[in-house]
Amino acid sequence: MRRALTDLLGIDLPIVLGPFGGLSSIELTAVVADGGGLGSFGLYGYDGTRIGETAAQLRERTSRPYAFNLWLPLGDEVTPDRVDATAARNALAPLYAAAGAAVPDLPERFLPPLDEQLAAVWDAAPAVLSVVFGVPAPDVVAEAHRRGIRVIGTATSVAEAVALEAGGVDAVVASGAEAAGHRVSFLAAAESSLVGTLALVPQVADAVRVPVIAAGGIADRRGVAAAFALGASGVQVGTAFLRTRQSAASAGHRAAIATARDTSTVLTRAMSGRLARGIPNRAVREIEAAAAIAPFPAQNWLTGVFRAAAGGDPELSSLWAGQAAALAKSDDADAVLRELALGVPRS
Repeated sequence: MRRALTDLLGIDLPIVLGPFGGLSSIELTAVVADGGGLGSFGLYGYDGTRIGETAAQLRERTSRPYAFNLWLPLGDEVTPDRVDATAARNALAPLYAAAGAAVPDLPERFLPPLDEQLAAVWDAAPAVLSVVFGVPAPDVVAEAHRRGIRVIGTATSVAEAVALEAGGVDAVVASGAEAAGHRVSFLAAAESSLVGTLALVPQVADAVRVPVIAAGGIADRRGVAAAFALGASGVQVGTAFLRTRQSAASAGHRAAIATARDTSTVLTRAMSGRLARGIPNRAVREIEAAAAIAPFPAQNWLTGVFRAAAGGDPELSSLWAGQAAALAKSDDADAVLRELALGVPRS
């Protein structure tokens, strides 16, 4: 099973770095790639120019395979001209004030077009394109394969994994409810797709023939060994790497992970308008209390204004973390990768 993934992706270790939208860094992606795993870089909100610049920086830093990650449109995304965000914007006023930012007007657009992002990814030619929130269109999969790029999809249920395999992806990430960040469900509401990793991985492994990558609650060698026992061909790890100094997380965010317990995270729509797992703080508590949350991606853009102005203040940031955050013991990505590698089967 291990060789199924490493041979497919051209890597030495069946360990994938979680692609952090907004918290990816060139250094962390390269460290994991150079260490034999699959480094990943999340491109949420990146336009074509920024994707090209990121690819150039990665090429300078590593010659090893890495993945670019894109969010697929679910179809429920709002645009600035078709959303009334007045209530949400007013509810955020105290947080703008705390961060020293003015209450903003809406921009011309919240996100760059997917076609623009894909064009830049084709030019960048990463080894892998990973996607969340859906099945990539047939022409996207075909173009990736024509260019020698592997495609990885992400599922939160067996049905999603089956749909991704039918759509032609080369591997499936089975993302359990323990995982940090956004619940990337696309066939049913995220709230009704909260299957834990222990239950999800073996059922997905039984349902599809492509390699399965386990994600959620994996932070040390024990989690890796367990994932393989459940039928996975590899693991995707986020929070343990997010805690390291090589990530783009702020010092306050890393400290929050370092002091987290098993019950420290919650699922909330407060920061982005979509369900996500993180450590609650002032921002989450005040937004939830106000009960005025704009739909995605308007809410994400609105909170992004005070998050950017806050300079890493952990009370005004998105503190994404998974339920195994307490197992994230190291602040060095090389050390994390070595620890995880000890759980990989030797045969």
